[in-house]
Amino acid sequence: MLTGGAGFLGAQVHRRLEEAGAAEVFVPRRRQYDLTDAEAVRRAYDVARPDTVINLAAEVGGIGANRDNPGRFFYANMAMGLHLVEEARRRGVGKFVQVGTVCSYPKHTPVPFSEGELWNGYPEETNAPYGVAKKALLVMLQGYRQQYGSNGVYLMPANLYGPGDNFDLTSGHVIPALIRKCEEARLTGAGHVDCWGTGRASREFLYVEDCAEAIVGATERYDGAEPVNLGASGEITIRDLTELIARLVGFEGRLAWDPSKPDGQPRRSLETSRARELFGFTATTTLEQGLGRTIAWYRESGPPGQGAAAGSAATIA
Repeated sequence: MLTGGAGFLGAQVHRRLEEAGAAEVFVPRRRQYDLTDAEAVRRAYDVARPDTVINLAAEVGGIGANRDNPGRFFYANMAMGLHLVEEARRRGVGKFVQVGTVCSYPKHTPVPFSEGELWNGYPEETNAPYGVAKKALLVMLQGYRQQYGSNGVYLMPANLYGPGDNFDLTSGHVIPALIRKCEEARLTGAGHVDCWGTGRASREFLYVEDCAEAIVGATERYDGAEPVNLGASGEITIRDLTELIARLVGFEGRLAWDPSKPDGQPRRSLETSRARELFGFTATTTLEQGLGRTIAWYRESGPPGQGAAAGSAATIA
């Protein structure tokens, strides 16, 4: 059973699972199964009868969405994971793969983030409810392993991007928001693009197809209790990222930074040797390659709905 399997990351994981020979992949859809509801989760397990569960289900967004929905983000992510893990235990599911978040790391974690630093402080405030809810599922999986012998593994990807991402300017993350804004500004001849924060914060970005490869690899080959980072082993400031996207899109106007808006966590980059050593994962897509493919996909697919105007603020998570 692949929860979130129709989403941005889930669609890529679904494809990889089928390529790897999965006999059947059941994807519970939200309109039929509200995974925050225990009864709906039980119904999903009744239909799927899974021997393995990969949980990608999440409610997530950029800084603005996290700031506006802290209670909802905590509840939804905690409830979905709680019910899914417990029901897997009750039914003796062979393996549970939980995809967590880099947002769980403390705000001032030394860079690059190593898994051993996960508990050495509190997450960055704007996305702490989401990050804490996801991190609590690591504790749950480890507790269930110790008490019940359950095989639950926990993966923490860097910020994801790629074709099929959420390009909504209100709820999307920084890369799709910037691509959309720069492309709309280029097409309309706008003289500037407004950007949140100072641009000094840094992030690591993992191409979605690389992440899917890592998740399937861990599902096949990793059975340990310790969390594992999934990253691309690189870091870029938001200012440099924005300039790179503007160049690739062909926008030649001004990038207007608004320091009254939050930067989010100061730095975010992952130490990735554990994934390489435990199940042989190394990302292969460079940032410029991945951005080029994402821009091409966006131009072919077009913006979602009506969205916001080109001058709206891109958000960083």
